Amino acid sequence: MPRRDPQSYTDDTQPLTRSFDWHARVDFDSRVLSCTVTLTFTEPARGGPLDLDTRGLGIDRVEDATGQALAHTLHAPDPILGQRLAITVPAGATGVRIVYRTSPEASALQWLAPEQTLGKEQPYLFSQCQAIHARSVVPCQDTPWVRQTYTATLDVPATLRGVMAAASLGREERGTGDGARALERFAMPQPIPPYLFALAVGDVVSRDLSERCRVWAEPAQIEAAAWEFAVVEEHLRVAEQLFGPYDWERCDLLVMPPSFPYGGMENPRLTFLTPSLLAGDRSLVNVLAHELAHSWTGNLVTSTNAEHFWLNEGFTVFAERRIVEALEGEELGALHAALGYERLQQAFAQHAEHPELTHLRTHLAGIDPDLAFSAVPYEKGYLFLKSLEAAVGKKRFDALLAAWLGTHRFGAATTDDFVALVESHEPGLLDRVGASAWLDGPGLPKDHYEPQSKRLAAVRELASHGAVPATELASAWSPAEWQLYLEAMPKPQPHEVCRALDTTYGLTSSKNLEILVSWLVLACESGYAPVLPRVEEVLGSIGRMKYLKPLYRSLLRREETRALARDLFARHRGAYHPIAQQVVGGMMG
Repeated sequence: MPRRDPQSYTDDTQPLTRSFDWHARVDFDSRVLSCTVTLTFTEPARGGPLDLDTRGLGIDRVEDATGQALAHTLHAPDPILGQRLAITVPAGATGVRIVYRTSPEASALQWLAPEQTLGKEQPYLFSQCQAIHARSVVPCQDTPWVRQTYTATLDVPATLRGVMAAASLGREERGTGDGARALERFAMPQPIPPYLFALAVGDVVSRDLSERCRVWAEPAQIEAAAWEFAVVEEHLRVAEQLFGPYDWERCDLLVMPPSFPYGGMENPRLTFLTPSLLAGDRSLVNVLAHELAHSWTGNLVTSTNAEHFWLNEGFTVFAERRIVEALEGEELGALHAALGYERLQQAFAQHAEHPELTHLRTHLAGIDPDLAFSAVPYEKGYLFLKSLEAAVGKKRFDALLAAWLGTHRFGAATTDDFVALVESHEPGLLDRVGASAWLDGPGLPKDHYEPQSKRLAAVRELASHGAVPATELASAWSPAEWQLYLEAMPKPQPHEVCRALDTTYGLTSSKNLEILVSWLVLACESGYAPVLPRVEEVLGSIGRMKYLKPLYRSLLRREETRALARDLFARHRGAYHPIAQQVVGGMMG
């Protein structure tokens, strides 16, 4: 069977989906979506099989556009791919309609009880479909290279709001009293890969930040969110100057519940953001720059499948740092790049037994992309692009980037597509930078770009000796310098060093979670027990995997805290998103 994507049952020879219409009734009591989806093909079917991706769906009925039942088989589940829904499609069919139910354990959905929300009064539902979890919400061709438009209707309790990463077409309330419902209608006119399908239902309100930007959050958090992200329009204008017009019309933000597993998810028109970014000083808005950059690199031009994920994330880190440089100067951009370099070294160490996962172009047949996820496509991809830029200069590389975005706009691409474009625009460039070692070799090539700055060098020098910074020096540090210092410190450190850092600078009580987690990891790996109550507090209050993984890993590394790690995971597992449950659970051994 010809398949471009080892993580999907999608068959190139079968009808392809152009668009779909989705209706879903949200039932918080059963934690189930009762749905109907109508898939429309790019052209009438020739007749024969149609294979769709599903995971944990209960299929009630499959029919054609006239209501005629179609023969179908829901195959046995594969642990990675889910279940293949095989439908026999008659010749001339323009689409299929499927009536189905999601599972209460749907891997893309997290259902929160009221006590798991900030307001403590209403339940909350949200989705996270990347990498291959859309199939647990919609039977579909769940692969990035089949881009689709859609319309949708969410049937929700009238006391709640439904939002989607799509254009809102209005809200209609029906009934009164406890059983009142509301229909929220949406349309996504631009074709998207299925992993960008996104929804949330909860007690959320909004504040306008500009004519095209709005932030949504729970009522108790909306003012803090509006202040923290008031810079979104400025970021967006800078990005447009760098990368061309913003093609998604609106750029709204949704501050998620604490269990959201990522820093942000670049769902077009409605970016999902972790509440851990609300530091109160806008020191973590570079994550916002990253998600905005995805509007061009990842959303506008998408990797064909997870084996070319660096095309999404390496380009986006590059674009994010260009935005940060334009807003805050090259020195701060270099500091963020240095932090990324440190994380890349950590990722290489974690993949020491699987060096093939440190290639940019990976081979993931039989591998769950969530378990292969690391900093490698982000930071190694960024360094590769910086090497190309250094070799030809910024002006010529910007022309190359513009050609890439223009050639594959609203499309999907592979590493080979990028290689071909570079070779056609800059013949010989790839050989000059040793592209084959970057793309298909482990680790980093011997001669690679490495971020440099005077501030960076000073922080690294201090950290390399395990020295505690003088107060007059540290008082002038940016959050990025603090984070870099803590992550660059050799581990373990003597208890007296940890005690001096904590008592002098109050690191255990830091409200900046990037600084806090970097400090807690250093302290845990040093066996500095006074931080353990704060570690327990963080692991019990936040579900972002960027924090969960290093904290649990640091506890598991020391015999005296190994049992604590397992106990904390058992205690808080139910509050984590299903993706985080799987990833962190795999660390427990």
